[in-house]
Amino acid sequence: QVGAAMFISGSLVICLLALLFALPVSLAAAIYMTEIASPSSRRHVQPFIELFTGIPSVIYGWIGLTVLIPFLRKFFTMPFGFSVLSASLVLATMIFPVITMMASDAMMAVPKSLRDATRWETIRTVVLPSARTGIFTGIVLGLARALGEALAVAMVVGQMKVFPTSLFLPATAMTTVIASDMGSAMEGGEYNAALWTLALLLFVISFILIFIIHHVGKK
Repeated sequence: QVGAAMFISGSLVICLLALLFALPVSLAAAIYMTEIASPSSRRHVQPFIELFTGIPSVIYGWIGLTVLIPFLRKFFTMPFGFSVLSASLVLATMIFPVITMMASDAMMAVPKSLRDATRWETIRTVVLPSARTGIFTGIVLGLARALGEALAVAMVVGQMKVFPTSLFLPATAMTTVIASDMGSAMEGGEYNAALWTLALLLFVISFILIFIIHHVGKK
């Protein structure tokens, strides 16, 4: 019997946790760049954030492997270090610039004529509600990237084929099992067919996310 539940649940848990970690930081960075920072500060901060998008995923995985995992192992006295938490933190770092840049672009598009209150009132009552479509698009784009990431996650998640029952234990995800097992699965065998079906499922999920982005973008 072949089941995909543990891989699907692993992907969802890791990606949703990454979103939970990245979203507050991304919104704070976007608000700072658009509403608080001076033009000269913005010219320095924005390229620095954009730089994160060009870093290869293997670099994120390598930093997670050499810096994050030893830190988590020591700080939380974890037996492995390889865990759902480490994979979520690495993914959060990877999707942070995507959400930040989309949110800041949406906030910059809010007309100056609407900003007639104090700074924080304007941010809370005008800028964030007006930019919610762009912010949501950034969230979905970040989630799509997180779901499709394989290498960085594989390097830090532990790739243990179990359900994600704890933040501090290894798990696996759809992309990691496809990347690690596809080459060794016998062609025409049941497991090879299962991996292709898992890839199809990942494609369908990505297609749904792209459809959501286009639907929201039209509004």
